[in-house]
Amino acid sequence: MPIYEYESFRPEKGCPSCRRPFETLQGIRDAPLALCPECGQRVRKLMSRCRAAVIDYSEENAAIENRITEFERDRRWSHAAELADTQSSRIEDAGLKTRALDNYARAGYSPASLSENGPAGGCEEGE
Repeated sequence: MPIYEYESFRPEKGCPSCRRPFETLQGIRDAPLALCPECGQRVRKLMSRCRAAVIDYSEENAAIENRITEFERDRRWSHAAELADTQSSRIEDAGLKTRALDNYARAGYSPASLSENGPAGGCEEGE
């Protein structure tokens, strides 16, 4: 059910509920409120600001995420780690960086052997 906002036509004469904008749940097909449910003063419907975040997630990013998941499913931890590490640096994703570090640990790398961009000296797993 949508939430709609209303306020009094004359805030100085409104009650504490309608003196400032207030919200109410209404069905889409319900008629707009004409009166404050608390004091009976005339109210008007407000246009609400849209608060939304748009996340641009490209097909390329989805394909890489799927590839990382495949490597993890096949227990190819170093491959998953290297791909996640590279991608996390490219798109600046802290969650993906954490995933890369977890996969490096599963591959047998110690935290001390990891540089800013993955393990030094390449893959030690023989993959």
